[in-house]
Amino acid sequence: MTTPVVFADAGAMGVALAVEIADGIEQARHRGERYLLGCPGGRSPRTTYAALAQIVRERVQDLRHVVIVMMDDYVIDDGDGPQRIDPGMHCSVERFAHHEIVRPLNAAAPEGMGISPDNVWLPDPSSPQAYDARLLEAGGINLFILATGDSDGHVAFNPPGSSRHSRTRIIDLAESTRRDNLGTFPEFTSLDDVPRQGISVGIDTIIENTHRAVLVAPGESKRTAVRRISAVDDYDPDWPASVLVCCRHFSLYADLQSAPSPEEAASPSWASTERNEVHT
Repeated sequence: MTTPVVFADAGAMGVALAVEIADGIEQARHRGERYLLGCPGGRSPRTTYAALAQIVRERVQDLRHVVIVMMDDYVIDDGDGPQRIDPGMHCSVERFAHHEIVRPLNAAAPEGMGISPDNVWLPDPSSPQAYDARLLEAGGINLFILATGDSDGHVAFNPPGSSRHSRTRIIDLAESTRRDNLGTFPEFTSLDDVPRQGISVGIDTIIENTHRAVLVAPGESKRTAVRRISAVDDYDPDWPASVLVCCRHFSLYADLQSAPSPEEAASPSWASTERNEVHT
């Protein structure tokens, strides 16, 4: 069983995680090592990314050794084989990485000390297995930020039923995942707009290559996710985000909207968990 760390709101959650990441970045710099930060796109980690940029600005941090490792991206096949969607598209994870993560961090870092475009990694649909090899060769991801689908517990694009042993691969997206992504990318006007395939790290990719994992689950829509992940002590293929509990060092971050109420915490399904002190 996993006890969630409960924060007052998504902002406080983002600040706490951003401080840990910034500390890790600085420690890696002093050791002369790269710092690999595993990142999802979407809504849940936005407060972390924003807080990290603010901390980088305040600390005047050097980010030249930071590598941004993205989990997935949408894929299309126009007859020349599968490829990531145009990075100019609103739902492109490559676009998200450069515009929503790297650009604010580089604007905050001292001039000439930002993250190089070459240090933004994404899986290649033409050779998915090469991503696993690249992460292993790099020594793994220092900290992997994880997020979970609201309705089906997908993590990256791994749908319910994903094998514990799955690796980076092209996936036919579950309809539940595509419906969740209507909210992630509000410029989608209907389910028909959402691509039907993606390339994604696998469950074993995450477990094998992650030194520390933090799953961020802010907001009322994540209540089911917090409950499901709190209740397991091993990977549950029916809720892929439960991969969190298989990582070497992990935390589940919730807020007052997603965490169990005192009454829920006292129920049998929460019997082995305790309500943490609220962090502000």
